[in-house]
Amino acid sequence: MLFKLAFQNIKKEIKNYAIYFFTLVIGVTIFYMFSSLDSQQAMIKVSQAQQDLIRTLMLMLEVISAIVAIILGFLIVYANKFLISRRKKEFGIYMTLGMGKWNVSKIILLETIFVGIISLIAGLGLGIILSQFMSVLVAKLFVADMKEYQFIFSMSACIKTCLYFAVMYLVVILFNAITVSRYKLIDLLTAERKNEKIKIRNSFISIIVFIIGAIILGYAYWFVTGREINALNVGKELLKPILMGGIGTVLVVWSLSSFMTKIIKTNKNIYLKGTNLFVLRQLNNKINTNVISVSIICIMLFITITMLSSSIAMRNTTQRELNEVTPVDIMLYKDVVGLNEQEKNLEIKDNLLKSNFNMNLLKDIIEIPIYSTYDVALADFLGNDLERIKTEFPKLLFNKNEEIIKLSDYNKIAKLYGIQQYELNDDEYIMTCDFVNMIGVRNKALSDGIAPIKINGKEYKTKYDECQYGFVAMSTGYSNDGLIIVPDDTVLTADLKIRSLFVANYNYNSEEQKNEIEKIFTNKESEFMKNLSNKNTGIVLATKLELIEASIGVSTVVVFIAIYLGSIFLIASVAILALKQLTESSDNRERYSILRKIGCDEKMINETLFKQVAIFFLLPLVFAIIHSIFGIKFAIAIMSGMVSSEALLPSILATAILIGMIYVAYFIATYKGSKNVIKEKNINRTL
Repeated sequence: MLFKLAFQNIKKEIKNYAIYFFTLVIGVTIFYMFSSLDSQQAMIKVSQAQQDLIRTLMLMLEVISAIVAIILGFLIVYANKFLISRRKKEFGIYMTLGMGKWNVSKIILLETIFVGIISLIAGLGLGIILSQFMSVLVAKLFVADMKEYQFIFSMSACIKTCLYFAVMYLVVILFNAITVSRYKLIDLLTAERKNEKIKIRNSFISIIVFIIGAIILGYAYWFVTGREINALNVGKELLKPILMGGIGTVLVVWSLSSFMTKIIKTNKNIYLKGTNLFVLRQLNNKINTNVISVSIICIMLFITITMLSSSIAMRNTTQRELNEVTPVDIMLYKDVVGLNEQEKNLEIKDNLLKSNFNMNLLKDIIEIPIYSTYDVALADFLGNDLERIKTEFPKLLFNKNEEIIKLSDYNKIAKLYGIQQYELNDDEYIMTCDFVNMIGVRNKALSDGIAPIKINGKEYKTKYDECQYGFVAMSTGYSNDGLIIVPDDTVLTADLKIRSLFVANYNYNSEEQKNEIEKIFTNKESEFMKNLSNKNTGIVLATKLELIEASIGVSTVVVFIAIYLGSIFLIASVAILALKQLTESSDNRERYSILRKIGCDEKMINETLFKQVAIFFLLPLVFAIIHSIFGIKFAIAIMSGMVSSEALLPSILATAILIGMIYVAYFIATYKGSKNVIKEKNINRTL
């Protein structure tokens, strides 16, 4: 009988279960999609390095999945609390007819299991379908080949999802049993008549608290955008605005409703129009009793917007920059410091020949020396600015000698790379730098005219009062923190040489030939690579493909984690908003009945409800968007060189579309659900 009753209740309560069911399905879908990532790897062609990276990503996602499971668990518990509170009178009638609390708990248990099984099956089905599209995303992000694509079902991801889901539901079942056991019959039967007392705060205190909160937020915004950010001390830079933002948000939310009510009251045409007075008092009560919840939702939405926008922009920036910083197929450099004299004087080309490498496989070969002298250290370059820079950037290596290159050597590589070449008088030098965090440091010294350098007793002055763009070594991003170009007649003896740099392109006629040449340099276990890269030669090798894969891999990991956490935070936020609104509508049915009694028709009541739901949904989103404007600027500052403003627009648009779709879907479902709730005259059920 209990089984039949639970099944009938599910059919009757289907509208109330809609948001709960929808949230569970999305949660299971997302969980499966990201848990099946290792299966996606199996059907796309990626390099060994990328396979290792995907394995690392999976380990990270394992930890994050535990966090996600906890978030979803709390969400399910909260949703069940709403569903139980909606049906207090029903449970009271059951108990009046002689049913014990244990049997009531059994009914709730069976209903919970029914909904859970259905949502699990639906979520897994949708997850399996959408995970095929995830394969396309994985291939695109890792720049992989999808020729071996086939439909994939991940048994391990399915088992893992079911396991996590079962644990979450076990917690929910225990929670429901404890909740029902604490109810008293009189409270269940009179639940509909109990309305939460409306709390109106002192207007003067609210205004003061609002101003204090606004000042704290204003200072936090200025702290992250109105001053120079020390990206090298990001830990200290990050903690302060987070704390101020959290405190400021709570204070503003706490005081906002009373503050806004006070302002709107001054305009009688708005305050007394239609049901605005009723809406304001209802919102006042909602916000006053949900300060922490609204603040947390605001912060979660802020994290979602900032995380998604910044991570996607970072990857777009990385992809664009990679073409600039990896202009040739291969780079070798040889640190000569500490090598024996014979090896020190041996060119990299000779090392290749000694290792039986066929030089005909390479073209556009350039090898140049790079020097360094104790006459020119970073501290010497900074001059009078040294103490200030030490205070702002204490982790900089101020005693590190600057790297120096002759003009003709630099121009050889610049010509091959397709970047600007330079000219110099015999008493001038040029500082090249593309690492954003160091450009400002060096430009200050250059613009003040206090950066002359001396090499072997001869003084050189800067040709430009700011750093010039340029580099010689390939990398995964802008990493040249300072390279000095000097005239060719500068006395730089062999003992000042610190490394040799060798760059070249592959000499091939087809992609197959190119891949074969690439394999020669990427097979670290081959005899050739062991001979070339042993510690006695001082040679380090990097190919363009390796650098691209490394850079794309890191940014892809960040994007995956951001999408995973961002999606869960977003779902949790809007689901909590929806359930809170439905709970409020359920608790306030009597108040809507009073509106009907005083002459409000259904259209006016629906408009009133629409305003309440819209404002309640928009409030945390508006705060989150304002926070995100400054948060994204801060993220750009601390990730200098990794995120460009040009890449932000498409990433912000993508984030806005994702949030907009989910937000609108939950808003519509909440509004329709609330309309159904306030239309109900009673909740007597056929037993």
